[in-house]
Amino acid sequence: MKILSYLLGALLAILGFIFLTGSQGQLIRLVIGLVLLVAAGAVIYLFRSKPQVTQSTVVQKIDLSGDVNLETMKCKVCGAPLAKESLEVKAGAIFITCAHCGSSYQFEEEPKW
Repeated sequence: MKILSYLLGALLAILGFIFLTGSQGQLIRLVIGLVLLVAAGAVIYLFRSKPQVTQSTVVQKIDLSGDVNLETMKCKVCGAPLAKESLEVKAGAIFITCAHCGSSYQFEEEPKW
């Protein structure tokens, strides 16, 4: 993007000089040449003074109302408790690998109703 802005500024400056040198006393060509030179300077100045984008981290916190009881996840093959390290996201789906029996399956949450 920076290179493109410099090329645009250079093109505007070249056109401005062409209009100024070829004006032959015509006022409209002088005005157009000056406007092009000012535009070239403005384009280069704006892109040089553009602030740098910094990367930020977004943390979402969920505030649950009422009493909420968390259930421990259990392997549906052997019934052993599962840790959060057992979860893995692949292609947008959550997969669980049991550390006790070694079985691996996709996590499917059942409807609450």
